[in-house]
Amino acid sequence: MRVGLALYGSLDEQSGGFRYDRKLVEGLRRAGDAVEVVELPWRAYPRGLLDSALPGFRDRLRVDVDVMLQDELAHPSLVGHNRDLPYPVVGIVHHLRASEPRRLAPLYRAVERRYLETLDGVVCNSAATRDAVTALGVDPDATAVAPPAGDRFDPAIDDDAIAARAGERPLRVAFVGNLAPRKGLDTLVEGLARADARVELTVVGRTVDEGHVADVRRLVRERGLGDRVRFSGRLSDNELADVLREGHVLAVPSRYEGFGIVYLEGMSFGLPAIASRAGGAVETVADGETGVLVDPDDPDAVARALDGFAADPDRLAEMGRAARRRYERHPSWAESTVRVRRLLTDVVDADAASEPEVAT
Repeated sequence: MRVGLALYGSLDEQSGGFRYDRKLVEGLRRAGDAVEVVELPWRAYPRGLLDSALPGFRDRLRVDVDVMLQDELAHPSLVGHNRDLPYPVVGIVHHLRASEPRRLAPLYRAVERRYLETLDGVVCNSAATRDAVTALGVDPDATAVAPPAGDRFDPAIDDDAIAARAGERPLRVAFVGNLAPRKGLDTLVEGLARADARVELTVVGRTVDEGHVADVRRLVRERGLGDRVRFSGRLSDNELADVLREGHVLAVPSRYEGFGIVYLEGMSFGLPAIASRAGGAVETVADGETGVLVDPDDPDAVARALDGFAADPDRLAEMGRAARRRYERHPSWAESTVRVRRLLTDVVDADAASEPEVAT
């Protein structure tokens, strides 16, 4: 097949969604497909909607392919053009903007519903994401659930190493993610302040919302946590691997996650997770087995989870081993690529069958 991929920004971006797109392109090319990447300029939401009303923007999308994949993040710029494109379109949904607790969620829901109506199929990173898109009218038979693999590091770590680390104190917690309100860093810091145990937190990620980061830093000062919270910024993979290898727990109590690949990446190091019940994390983090699930915006629950891990090294080690086993059972990128290719093939075949016959 000749496949296109349209997305905002560059395929080299480092967040989980872009890694997903990049690994999918690699998998399709290994399978023999020709993939052409169409990199669109980053847009704020209103500017993207303006793109969708400009006929000239459509010229960026005129490529010679059998089917076009589109990262749904770019939907504001694409919603007005898809019906006029000469090929079928399949969206990649990491999570819907309307699924997040946002003030403008009704607007996003209306625009995303309209965007989804223009698609011939949808690739979802989790069953939770599929539920969200089908709730907006997508036919479940036109979807494929293809979860990301968590093999960014795939470290060599055994049960003995996990057990030995669990006995060390103080409890070392890692937060990994973009520094923006959705990721729940403020909830984590407040939970750390309310915990009875001595806990040290390393925050890894690039600043997306400067106001939010300023608020979190102020909270750290007000709670007297300056010597226990370290902001590391964006790290290389090797540097991040060192943080995870030395940690006890990965804590990202997001307000919403479509999947949450970071939980699997932590599990590859034998780290149980503190994760939110909102969204797809529940498909990876089994409460009380591979981590602890908390409600969004519940710092008391975060504090209880931290105290529980700190007070019981044997339980921490057991959950760390279970987390590693969960990582090892997770589908590979190759398996997920097969699921995506099956959907793309179905869409291309259906498009060919719908074309009128040419009289001879």
